[in-house]
Amino acid sequence: MANYIDDAEKEKQKVFLAQIKEINEHFYKTHGRRPLCNTETYGCQQNENDTERIRGILKEAGYDFCDRAEDADLVIYNTCAVRENAEDKVYGRLGILHHIKESKPELIVGLCGCMVQQENMAEKIRKVHSHVDLIFGTHALYKLPELLLEVLKTKKPIIDVKSSDGAICEDIPILRESSDKAWISIMYGCNNFCSYCIVPYVRGRERSRKPQKILAEIKDLVNSGVTEICLLGQNVNSYGKDLEENIDFSDLLRMVNDLEGVKRIRFMTSHPKDFGDKLISAMKECDKVCHQLHLPFQAGNDRVLKEMNRKYTKAEYLEKIKKVKAEIPDISLSTDVIVGFPTETKEDFEDTLEVLREVEYDNIFSFIYSRREGTPAAKLDFVLTEEEIHENFNRLLEVQNEISKQKNDRYVGNIYTVLVDGESKNNKETLSGRTDTGKIVNFKGDKSLKGQYVKVKVTEAHTWSLNGEIINN
Repeated sequence: MANYIDDAEKEKQKVFLAQIKEINEHFYKTHGRRPLCNTETYGCQQNENDTERIRGILKEAGYDFCDRAEDADLVIYNTCAVRENAEDKVYGRLGILHHIKESKPELIVGLCGCMVQQENMAEKIRKVHSHVDLIFGTHALYKLPELLLEVLKTKKPIIDVKSSDGAICEDIPILRESSDKAWISIMYGCNNFCSYCIVPYVRGRERSRKPQKILAEIKDLVNSGVTEICLLGQNVNSYGKDLEENIDFSDLLRMVNDLEGVKRIRFMTSHPKDFGDKLISAMKECDKVCHQLHLPFQAGNDRVLKEMNRKYTKAEYLEKIKKVKAEIPDISLSTDVIVGFPTETKEDFEDTLEVLREVEYDNIFSFIYSRREGTPAAKLDFVLTEEEIHENFNRLLEVQNEISKQKNDRYVGNIYTVLVDGESKNNKETLSGRTDTGKIVNFKGDKSLKGQYVKVKVTEAHTWSLNGEIINN
């Protein structure tokens, strides 16, 4: 059973938050503005959702927000531990913050998230980067008011990265980036212990939110204008296993589908070992569930999969893909692939390419294996050289790029409903949105269309996006 933060603790945090607000009101009277916070997020959608909660807390505490650390009075980086590259980016940013703080000593620097939850990481950071004032792990997010108040009052560094299986704290304030779409965390943690993955060690065990709380949050979002919901979890297919109610993820999908005002439902991430016929049926029968599935396979060789502790074989995975394609023919598929797992040989890698060619994913998220201390795979010796691993990685991209372009070509000439996200990131003269299947479409249109659903005819296909024109009915 999941543990919950009790009402008394939540009330205590509200008292701390009120005290921070008093400090910030004094700041406003002195400076003629509210204190500014700059946040940056590294890693997955779960981290994005956590940052929205951090921003919600800070907004209620009297902070405004800015895009540059140079302008901020408080900087908080929400970190990732899945790959070394993400950690390197954080260290680089900390170096920049050191110089900013030399000229602005009152700046408060905070780090949170998965990276700092790793064993001994907080002490390492404080030793090398003494200008960091606040470090809190994934299990202490709800305590941000208490921890930040302590820093504001004492001007001394505070660390809270206690190891824990984790607890659920409901009703944390949240400030979302989008007014049209929203991430909804339905569960936290992971029990799978893939041999390469640090997540179970930093996020704790699987714990599911009660369905009533999830549905209430979605209803509030719909009332505020949100129409597209993405249900989040390290493994959403495990949802409900720790609940008293006899409910699983398929049941939850149907509940959300029944809510008035919800127009689109997405979810991620699914683990193949728990993906089955019941969920496929729910995806097919629920008219609001998008025809998009992210199902990581990671490697195509059975021996490597076993050493990864993935708990399925290549054949079992492909059978599940075959079933979902048969039931939902227009399904858009994506996956995660790790290249260069320590024991992977050149022959093993060919099995991975076979999966790409057989499944024909719309897109993939591919990574070169990153050694994570504390995981079983970190003890393994590499079979291939670094050069050979990079060669395989480049081959993987070549194969997939060709497949992705061919898949997108099939969209040309057809009309799709697109939720308008706003200006395109690459061209402010055009709008950008997504189809039901998650395809990015760029097209000319008025900026007032943001948040609306429009009909778009696809006129051109690229590897990663589509071009189109609005169809006026």
